[in-house]
Amino acid sequence: MAGIPPKPGDDRRVRAPRPRARVVRPFPRLPQWRVRLIASLAVLGPGLVSGFADNDAGGITTYSLAGAKYGYALLWVILASQVVLFFTQEVGARLGLATGKGLISLIRERWGVRWTVFAAMLMLIANLGSIVAEFAGIGSALGIFGVPTQISAAVAAVVVVGFIALGSYSRVQYLFVAVGIAVSGAYIFSAIEAKPDWGLALTNLVGPHLTASPAYWLAVVGTVGTTITPWGQAFIQSYVADKGLRPDDIKASRVDVFAGALLTNLIAAFIVVACAATLFTHGLSINSAADAARALEPIAGTAATVVFAVGLLGASFLGLGVVPMSSAYATCEAFGWETGVNWNWREAPAFYGLLAFFIGFAALFVMIPGLPLISVMFSAQVLNALLLPFILVFVMKLATDRETMGSLASGPVLSAIGWTCTGLLILLSLVLVGTGLFGV
Repeated sequence: MAGIPPKPGDDRRVRAPRPRARVVRPFPRLPQWRVRLIASLAVLGPGLVSGFADNDAGGITTYSLAGAKYGYALLWVILASQVVLFFTQEVGARLGLATGKGLISLIRERWGVRWTVFAAMLMLIANLGSIVAEFAGIGSALGIFGVPTQISAAVAAVVVVGFIALGSYSRVQYLFVAVGIAVSGAYIFSAIEAKPDWGLALTNLVGPHLTASPAYWLAVVGTVGTTITPWGQAFIQSYVADKGLRPDDIKASRVDVFAGALLTNLIAAFIVVACAATLFTHGLSINSAADAARALEPIAGTAATVVFAVGLLGASFLGLGVVPMSSAYATCEAFGWETGVNWNWREAPAFYGLLAFFIGFAALFVMIPGLPLISVMFSAQVLNALLLPFILVFVMKLATDRETMGSLASGPVLSAIGWTCTGLLILLSLVLVGTGLFGV
């Protein structure tokens, strides 16, 4: 027996008790639906970020002006934009999934340097106005609380560049989504506090009331231009490629794009409703989203004013992070430089240097004394609408190229829908030119 010493002359060794074998229990096997759900959640991000960023300072200003001047009458534009936004963003995401490259990279490979320079310049021109609009939104929002524009612009520039440069892809994405959710909640609250006529709002949502007024059509084009943008089209493709998503992520990516488009236009509708129910109903005119926030106080209370202003601030910060990033993506792709937020500053100096340049230049521009910020903000949205069709033509031609897209190439149905959306946006641009030149 163990523990009894051996007798003299007994050469047997005393053996220690054998340790009990450790039982390794296998991890429980997850149900297939849960595995698919986890995989789908990992894909989410590019569509949501792009969608949330569409409701930036320029967008909120445009929606506020639309609600204050036309009441609920332009809600139909937001519904129509919802459909067009989904299909255009879906094509951009699909290009990123199929190729792992950004839009400007594909244009350079397919059509050469001249068309690459043309497309990149279009992007940068449109983006500059949008970046300035973000600073104007930050200045307007903090101006309500007594912060000078020069201080708010300088602080915002440093904060945004520093966070993106020191973060990682997942960290940057989580912050963007969190800010987008907070902004969405702010405007839902503002709309509810305004106590609108929901029945009248629904009627105008599904039944457009058109007029021949040039100002009306300018508002229509501006509303479309702030929802569907050149930078948004290129950004989602570059962001999908930066995240490393592959063709087999197509289903989850479409869910991501649909959710982003839906939330974008839903929040836009809430902003229009909030201003229609208060400012339009009481005959109050405004020149900016900040004016809308101030005007809400005597009608809907101080809480509505503060929440509206905080929403404008959050949306402006989100746009200030996303739009310059789109410009940096486009420029680096044009020259074949390393690009992406998963690289650090040493690994991708051109990407971060350009990001800092675009933000810094816009910050200095917005500090010009007497600059009509509201005109800059609204003009940026109209410029987006004018330049967007050129970008979409590149996108649609690439999307039907089987050699580039493989199994994700647009079939007859998606191709017809894509070209129809592009044609409608070209028509809107022609209407804008006609109203400006001939007053028709």
